[in-house]
Amino acid sequence: MSSDPRTLIGVLRNSHDRLAGLVEPLGPGQLRAQSYDRDWTIAQVLSHLGSGAEIATLNLPAALGGNDEMDREAFQQVWDAWNSRTPEAQAADCLTWDEQHVSGLEALTGDQLAVIRLDLFGRQLDAAGLVRLRLSEHAMHTWDVAVTADPAAVVAPDAVPEILEQITQLLPFVAKPAGDAFRVRLRTTSPDRDYVLDVGEPVTLSDWVDGTEVDGVIELPTEALLRLFYGRLDPEHTPAYTADGVELDRLRKVFPGF
Repeated sequence: MSSDPRTLIGVLRNSHDRLAGLVEPLGPGQLRAQSYDRDWTIAQVLSHLGSGAEIATLNLPAALGGNDEMDREAFQQVWDAWNSRTPEAQAADCLTWDEQHVSGLEALTGDQLAVIRLDLFGRQLDAAGLVRLRLSEHAMHTWDVAVTADPAAVVAPDAVPEILEQITQLLPFVAKPAGDAFRVRLRTTSPDRDYVLDVGEPVTLSDWVDGTEVDGVIELPTEALLRLFYGRLDPEHTPAYTADGVELDRLRKVFPGF
């Protein structure tokens, strides 16, 4: 986990390079195949990432204090333009805009990184927060592409601890509790973590404290826990784990994906 924006930009660069390596060999039929996301083809995932890169690039001057942020109407114009492209253009343009966005971040001086501020989703983000938010989206959707060719694919290891750093802020958006409240200890590896997930109204995640009463314990890789939160831990893509008192299926229902 890092609060250094340059370190986070380096992880985002790695994610871009991984995505490019996955996408460049794909033919027309593969681009039109379904991604892990049941609602999107691979090309549509790339369109989503590409439009996000374009918006982030166009919004960077505002984050640096140079002009006003883009409004919802401007966002919609970008999305409409991407939706009108062919799958081949969506793939090619995604890599172009994504490279432009990452290169733009890499070119910023230390003084520029220090002054970045942008209001998104009710939060004021500094440079580290802004890059981490993009990294979360980028790494998870890159996995959506990678897993179509390799069922054993994992989220990039260098991205996992960085994405987890902000997961507590995303829980209100991704958790959909249903049924009785319960509390489970989550012990993870690579990297080692120890949490308490309290499933109620709201769902919260906190560090484990000795003596906390729980209904069960689940042990699994940290990468798998991250995919659980993002609704990407179905039985066919779940590594070895142990569960005592609370079954993993019970948690899958809390995090249906988005």
